[in-house]
Amino acid sequence: MDAEQTLNNARIEGRHWWFAARRRIVRVLLHDLIAPSQDVLVIDVGCGTGGNAGALSDEYLCVGIDASREAVECATRLHPRARFIRGAVPRDLGALAGEARVFLMMDVLEHVEDDFYLFSSVAAAAAPGSLFLITVPAHADLWSAHDVASRHYRRYESDRLTRVWAGLPFSQLLLSPFNARLLPLVRTARALNNKLGRTSGDAGTDMRVPSAPVNAALRSVFAGEAGLLRRALRDGGTQAFADGVSLIAILRREPGTIQPRTKPTDIPRDIHDPERTR
Repeated sequence: MDAEQTLNNARIEGRHWWFAARRRIVRVLLHDLIAPSQDVLVIDVGCGTGGNAGALSDEYLCVGIDASREAVECATRLHPRARFIRGAVPRDLGALAGEARVFLMMDVLEHVEDDFYLFSSVAAAAAPGSLFLITVPAHADLWSAHDVASRHYRRYESDRLTRVWAGLPFSQLLLSPFNARLLPLVRTARALNNKLGRTSGDAGTDMRVPSAPVNAALRSVFAGEAGLLRRALRDGGTQAFADGVSLIAILRREPGTIQPRTKPTDIPRDIHDPERTR
């Protein structure tokens, strides 16, 4: 994200239905995985302006890391209970990487050109038994100016996402589409915006807080998926939904050595490379 989008996120992520519902879902799933404790270190990789780490810091010891100076400054100001680091992962985490019980990668992988390298680098520094909770945008056909403005390299299908950790020592605890109930609405809005050459929000994105009643309704619909996702997790990782705007995965790092690796050559260059489309 650029500075304008960072500031926009800082303004809205505390209230916007999408951020709020996603935080609720993550909290419900984390409670099933690991009991809240200030002795449990949660690292938010690519933390942006800190909404996820800040929200969880009432129950867990939270550290966020991001390369953006503006984002880390906003996060530090807005969420004093969490700690924020400006730098690269895993290098600038130091010993914290080996102490973390949970790594969050919340809509991060789509922002980096080589998602294989980022994920495997963090995984190499993580201790066996640590958990990874990952969310990414789904469906290439939902690509829009919002993705370009957000500097996305791709939207994911399930098979493309699972290739990121294929062959690495991980157990897959959950992989499912989510934000499923609002998929028809999002698909219609994106198609209309693409036809009209516009976005629905600020800073070139679709992110804007709607009126309070609409915001509350959308938050309730999306956050209401938490129960089915928790059931899927408890049932051994079955899909909670057949389709959705996004994908969510929960992985457990198993014993074994990991060497950072780059994107395989049989995966074509991303069609929607922001360096070529912006």
